[in-house]
Amino acid sequence: MSASVSPLAPKSLPEVPPVPGVAFATAEAGIRYKGRTDVLLMAFAPGTTVAGVTTRSRCPSAPVEWCRDLLKKGKASGLVVNSGNANAFTGKKGREATKLTAEIGAKALGCKPGEVFLASTGVIGEPLDATKFAGVLEATAARLSGGPWEDAARAIMTTDTFPKLATARVLIDDVPVTISGIAKGAGMIAPDMATMLSFIFTDAPIAAGVLQAMLDKAVKTTFNAVTIDGDTSTSDTLLVFATGAAKARGVRPAKDPADPRLRAFRHTLKAVMADLAEQVARDGEGARKLVRVHVNGAVSNKSARRIAMSIANSPLVKTAVAGEDANWGRVVMAVGKAGEPAERDLLSISFGAIRVAHVGARDPSYDEAVVSDYMKSDVIDLTVEIGLGRGSDTVLTCDLTKEYVAINGDYRS
Repeated sequence: MSASVSPLAPKSLPEVPPVPGVAFATAEAGIRYKGRTDVLLMAFAPGTTVAGVTTRSRCPSAPVEWCRDLLKKGKASGLVVNSGNANAFTGKKGREATKLTAEIGAKALGCKPGEVFLASTGVIGEPLDATKFAGVLEATAARLSGGPWEDAARAIMTTDTFPKLATARVLIDDVPVTISGIAKGAGMIAPDMATMLSFIFTDAPIAAGVLQAMLDKAVKTTFNAVTIDGDTSTSDTLLVFATGAAKARGVRPAKDPADPRLRAFRHTLKAVMADLAEQVARDGEGARKLVRVHVNGAVSNKSARRIAMSIANSPLVKTAVAGEDANWGRVVMAVGKAGEPAERDLLSISFGAIRVAHVGARDPSYDEAVVSDYMKSDVIDLTVEIGLGRGSDTVLTCDLTKEYVAINGDYRS
C-alpha cells in the first residue's frame, strides 16, 4: 500500500450507515502484509440475492471461477475477501485454496460452502495459504456488526492510497432503502466486464435476475468506462447483494426487470457505482490528475467508446497530461490508431472549454498561456469532436507519472 494519499482523494469519507441484513468484521491473517487488516468477512440475512460481473480475462483467478459457479444460484450467505494474494495462476493448489477458504468461512458463518462468495486481490502467481484463514475467521465471526464501513474498505486495499466508499438512499413503495458499496483498485485497471474489486449492498428485496439485469446495464458506463493503464486484471469482480430486509418495512419484492417501482433505484444504483468507479480513477497509481475523455460525433456509441479508450490508454497522452502539456498532436495520434471511422479534417479538440484544434488544424484563437494555466488543474476534461455522427461516450483515466513505474517496479519486492 502506498505511503502517501493521492492528491485526488476525496476531502472526507462519507458516513455509511448500516445496511439491514449485512454484518461484517475484519482481521489480520498475515497473508502478505504485516500490521494491517487483510481479511474481510461478511454475513448476509437469509434469503439474500446476488448478482455479479467478473473479468473477461482468459486467465481468471480461482476465486473468480468460484463466484461464477455460485452466481448461477443467485443466493448468498457470506463473503470472504482477502488482500495481498490474488490466488491467480496458481493451478490446482489455487482451486484447493479456494475450496478450503469457503469451507472455513462457511463453518464460521454457520452456512454451506456453496453460499460463501470469495474474492482475492494482490500478487499473481504465488500460492495462497488458506490455512491462515482457519486461525482468524471463527473469531472474526464473533465480532460481526453493521459498521464501521471504512474498516471493510481498508481491509481489501493493496496499492490503494485511500478507502473507497459510497452510499445513497432511495424510495421503493415510499419506503427508504439503502445502497452502499466499497471498492478497491489503483493499478492493473481496465475492467472488462482490475485488480479491481467492488461490493455493493442493499436492503431492497430484489430477485437475482432483476438485480443482474440492472447491474449488466449500469456497469457499461461506470466501472467499464475506467482505465488506469489498459490492463485488465485476472481478478476483476463486482458483486451486488440484496438482503431483502426492507420487506419488514413494507417494501414488496421486485421480481420483474420492468417494474416501474425500480426506476429511481436503478438510477441510484448506477450513481453509487459511478461514484466508486471515479474514486478508482482518482487513486490511479502515481496519479496527480483525473482525466475525463469525452468523445462526441462518432458514427456510434460503440465507436466513440473505442476512440475514447484509445486516447485514455495512450502513454503519450497520459504523460503529456502529467507534464501539463496540452499536446493535441498526441490526441490526434490516439484517435487515428483506434481503428474507428475518423476524418482528420473534421476533428476538433478541446481541453476544458478551450478549443485547441479545429477542422484538422490548430485553432486560430489558440493561446498557449491560457491552455497551460488550465493544464495545472487537478481535473482535466479532454473533448474530441469526430464530426461524423451522433455517437458519444466518456471514459475516466488519470495521468501517467514516474511514481507509477516506481510502484510497479517494486510491487513484488
